[in-house]
Amino acid sequence: MAGIALALALLIADPVILGTTPVPLTAPEDAETLPETLPETLQGQADLNERMTVDVALEGTGPYRFLIDTGSQRTVVSTALAGNLGLTLGPEVRVVGMAGADDVATARVETLGFGSRELYGLIVPLLENRHIGADGILGTDSLQDQRVLLDFTRDTITIGEPRQLGGSAGYEIVVRARKRSGRLIMTNALIDGVRIDVVIDTGASGTVGNLALQHAMRERPGFKAMLSSVTGHELAVDMGFGRQLTINGLKLSNVLIAFADAPAFGELGLRKRPAIFLGMRELRAFKRVAIDFSTRKILFDLPG
Repeated sequence: MAGIALALALLIADPVILGTTPVPLTAPEDAETLPETLPETLQGQADLNERMTVDVALEGTGPYRFLIDTGSQRTVVSTALAGNLGLTLGPEVRVVGMAGADDVATARVETLGFGSRELYGLIVPLLENRHIGADGILGTDSLQDQRVLLDFTRDTITIGEPRQLGGSAGYEIVVRARKRSGRLIMTNALIDGVRIDVVIDTGASGTVGNLALQHAMRERPGFKAMLSSVTGHELAVDMGFGRQLTINGLKLSNVLIAFADAPAFGELGLRKRPAIFLGMRELRAFKRVAIDFSTRKILFDLPG
């Protein structure tokens, strides 16, 4: 029972993968033209599942706690917050999460701000607070063309252009990635000798592997657990360990993996090739992790 409880704590609250194309974020015609936005460091706060949240303002009110989720294509608002703010509802969209898919309502957000940054005219899917674990999710549609720097020693999040944040200086490992549906996918990775694709997923508390990886590792079914989804679905998983994950010379030992035929892998075309969503349990082993959406690089700063 203790092992199952641990797995649930690590795996609750997965990424949101949407099959719809995000609506471009544009400023209203009467908005002032502002100079180039400077990098900004926001104080983060770890939730019960070790994910990072930040203060966000909606329609000039707040702050509200939003999860930073590099595994989510779209920014999401909770149904309760949308109701409290009286947001205008829109058409339903299909949401594909780690444990299942569902049709959910959307709403229009005229202004969303974090730090000094403002986004305008977002169409956001609505999900239940109890499944998200926060008031909302900041997805990759809100973070494009930026570097998102997670400093785990200070629990801070810095957002800015890569050149403004010193490029690759100060990072031991720099990995090039390819981009698909707003996510960065690393391909030069091995786990126990098996070549895999890796998606950095700050919205997942634990690491999830597909069945192709389980088969390639010849991993026998371990103890069972349930993976809880932000869509409210649950999915049975087999828990196992990868002895060593290697990414461009970077090595992580004893990676706890939940193996599942998760819809999220199919949405990104990763069902047939061994792949993982690398969650916060493993990411917090580093001092800093920077994700550059514009240059398609992921940078790691090792502790010590």
